[in-house]
Amino acid sequence: MHILRAACLAALFLTIGAPLRADDVTLTSRDGAVEISGTLIGFDGEFYRVETEFGVLTVDGSGVNCDGPACPVLGSYVADIVLTGARSIGTTLIPPLIEDFAGRAGYQIRREDTDASSIRYHLFDGTGETEAGRFTIHLGSSADGFAALAGSTADMALSLREPVAEERDAVRDAGWGDLDSTHQLRVLARDALVPVVAPGNPVKRLTLPQLAEIYAGKITRWSELGGEDAAITPHLTDPTRGIGALFQAQVGSAEASDLTVHETLSDLTAALAADPFGIAISTYSQADGRNILHLAGSCGFDLLPGPVSVKAGDYPLAAPMFLYLPGRHLPRLARDFLTYLRSDAAGQVVRTAGLVDQGLSGLPVAAQGDRLVNAIRAAGDEVGLDELQRMVAVFSDARRLSLTFRFRGGAATLDAPSRANVALLAAALESGAFDGQQLVFAGFSDGRGAAATNLRLSTRRAKAVATAVLREAETFDPARVAISTDGFGEASPMACDDTEQGRELNRRVEIWVKQPNLAATDEPSEPASDQ
Repeated sequence: MHILRAACLAALFLTIGAPLRADDVTLTSRDGAVEISGTLIGFDGEFYRVETEFGVLTVDGSGVNCDGPACPVLGSYVADIVLTGARSIGTTLIPPLIEDFAGRAGYQIRREDTDASSIRYHLFDGTGETEAGRFTIHLGSSADGFAALAGSTADMALSLREPVAEERDAVRDAGWGDLDSTHQLRVLARDALVPVVAPGNPVKRLTLPQLAEIYAGKITRWSELGGEDAAITPHLTDPTRGIGALFQAQVGSAEASDLTVHETLSDLTAALAADPFGIAISTYSQADGRNILHLAGSCGFDLLPGPVSVKAGDYPLAAPMFLYLPGRHLPRLARDFLTYLRSDAAGQVVRTAGLVDQGLSGLPVAAQGDRLVNAIRAAGDEVGLDELQRMVAVFSDARRLSLTFRFRGGAATLDAPSRANVALLAAALESGAFDGQQLVFAGFSDGRGAAATNLRLSTRRAKAVATAVLREAETFDPARVAISTDGFGEASPMACDDTEQGRELNRRVEIWVKQPNLAATDEPSEPASDQ
């Protein structure tokens, strides 16, 4: 290979990939000034990916001629988009999204269930004769999705959880970017884990510690919880994957000797209906709301899942459905599908599936249940009436947006749903959704430590989130929206501080929208590290 202009090479090629073997090709720029040879490892109808002595380069096919036995026939390219990961997402949500996307884009579609672990959709042009693309869904686990991204055998990973350190490192080491990046992460929909009992069970609420003790085999009779003197039968899906594994990660290990394990949530629901003394872990989307137990705390707060609390992340046992992407250029069909996923049409599909969508909505204080009652109940010597009045003055004429930002372990690093929210809010700002209004980034803390310290920490969190959103919104003109930040410390808890899940709910940044005087705008500071 020879290079006549290094600057021209830098402009034409972007190094991003991971090497896979294939046949040799030579790509030559239209003017003949630049020539590159290497091993072709992919072509998506627009871009070549070639392994060279410089690494893996992505090359715009419109600017080069291809010579060699591996050069594709440009007119015959058919995009094959592969999604791998959590079976529950791949069976309940992805198929209706693909079908709706295809119909709205003018494709004719045919579904092919090749075996129990995969689904394939063939998309044809309007005539139904020429295949325009394929979507292949491999059904497995979240771990399978991350492994497929690292191995370059999938274009998208479906997951019910964040990647662990080893999975993030594997993707990064393979050259496919940082899964913590807002550009490689989406939340497709939100769900929640819920404890459910058979109809007629007099027990209506449990604390999270009690729920953990039931599945650990430490609480074995309903009489210990104020119910009948009967043995408790705990039900769960496979504890090694999916909902069962997510429950263990959030609540605790399921070690009860009489634990009944089911293959699917449908099997679990049917078994519970026949077991008057059973308890099961289901999902908000699948459970009968009349049989869902409230999650209570020692401070008297009750938490119950609903569209508002699940969307805002105010219910402790969250089950977001993630879509992770590799750090490489995807075919146009995949990019069009990703654009569709942020549309109102996709949100309607999510809601039809019984899940909670990502669409932004606002809620005034008066419609937020016991929020002010809880704030007054939790007030004490350090959080006085004046602080509650200040908070009410800010929120009384405003609406709380349905997205909330929370932090890993209460530190300054946002968790995965919150990083997805950064991109979501940034896109809304860029689109003009809040032009002429004011956004107040309001920070809150848990109740541990001194109130004055918590007030400072909550203010720093609010400024950190505002900075992250504005940094992401590259084309946004700050003059169009008034941005301010404020902190209220422990003045408005969402949950009791008696569990780690409750404290995580309380450490948060909310977004409030109001009609402002646009002249007054706080400049958010750089993110600060806090506890």
